[in-house]
Amino acid sequence: MKKLVLVVMTLCAIQITSAQGPNKGKKGMDMSPEDMATLQTKKMTLALDLTDAQQEDIYEINLENAKLRKAHMAERKAKRESGEVQKPTKEQRLEMANKRLDHMIEVKAKMKNILNDEQYTRWERMMAKRQTKMKDKFKGKKRKKA
Repeated sequence: MKKLVLVVMTLCAIQITSAQGPNKGKKGMDMSPEDMATLQTKKMTLALDLTDAQQEDIYEINLENAKLRKAHMAERKAKRESGEVQKPTKEQRLEMANKRLDHMIEVKAKMKNILNDEQYTRWERMMAKRQTKMKDKFKGKKRKKA
């Protein structure tokens, strides 16, 4: 009887996993930049107790970031579909890293102007935690491919 229950539970788990389909890991891919910015702003409002004025300013920053991300994703998708995918040269990687870091510095400066000291400290902790989570996720993907 126990074996039968175990087999049924396993089959149910397999069915549920396969029912999620091929878009399982692509959450947010079909959202507009405005929707992405709204969600991100609301999450930040809950985490940082933002005022209405702060919410408006942060929404603009999040909208700008979401539009930039969408543009980069569309560019990568177009290259992938056309078969132009090439490994970037050392100079190109350096240029991309510099652009990304410049953008991060710019966002950090804007946030420092918008948030008070306590909120800014909490935001920095959130970003650090997010960054380590992304690094861990990337390391996991790299190991799977190898």
